[in-house]
Amino acid sequence: MRFSFIVPCFNEAENVTKLHDELLPVIETSVILGSQITENQNNSAELIFVDDGSVDGTLSKIKDKFGSGSVSGIAFLYLRHNTNLGLGAALRTGFSNANGDVIVTMDSDGTYEFSCIPELLSLLTPEVDIVTASPYHKFGRVVGVPAHRLFLSKGSSLLYRVLLDWHIYTYTCLFRAYRSSVIENIAFSSNDFLAGTEILVKAILQGWHVAEYPAVLHKRQYGVSKAKIAKTVFSHLRFQVWILLHRVQLRMGFAAK
Repeated sequence: MRFSFIVPCFNEAENVTKLHDELLPVIETSVILGSQITENQNNSAELIFVDDGSVDGTLSKIKDKFGSGSVSGIAFLYLRHNTNLGLGAALRTGFSNANGDVIVTMDSDGTYEFSCIPELLSLLTPEVDIVTASPYHKFGRVVGVPAHRLFLSKGSSLLYRVLLDWHIYTYTCLFRAYRSSVIENIAFSSNDFLAGTEILVKAILQGWHVAEYPAVLHKRQYGVSKAKIAKTVFSHLRFQVWILLHRVQLRMGFAAK
């Protein structure tokens, strides 16, 4: 089994040291965990950084910290957009260069602790195709996140629960593990922060099985959030209208039959 860990970055130079010190040991542990699950000692990992047009030297600092070789079976790939294209575009670039059987996407700011990755992966059982971190799960938590951001994110997830699947608590999280077959079969068009939600929603509509990992969402320690609130809210509302129309069309189709 091969693991691909994708880290989209935009002006995250302040978080590079945190990424290096906290993420690398976890990836090594994840590979060991995969070996135990699959009884295959040839497991390996690739860590893919996608710099989405940073202007603060993020990619240079990442290369300085992580190097250009392989560490304990972990290969490194450094990709860059010349201009800022958005989180969704960064994910597409990462996915198109990933070779893993399992693909993990994560926030570069560490708002979800990297140490949770092995637990997240442990839920990717044969019956599960996607595992998503879920701070809004009844056993999840939120620590220190500004109230206005929490209100918008939690409110969006509530609307998705009503429209789609009440049993899934969090739809807006990037911190996830996917089987590669899911990524190969989901086409998403969002370039902004809607992308993660679009992937999850379309996967559910296609019948892929989703499990939630009750996670703790922390306030970022360094840097500032890149999400533009008004634009993100509008993107979610527009997508929610699309879901509603899609479900109405499906029901009308069944009624016609």
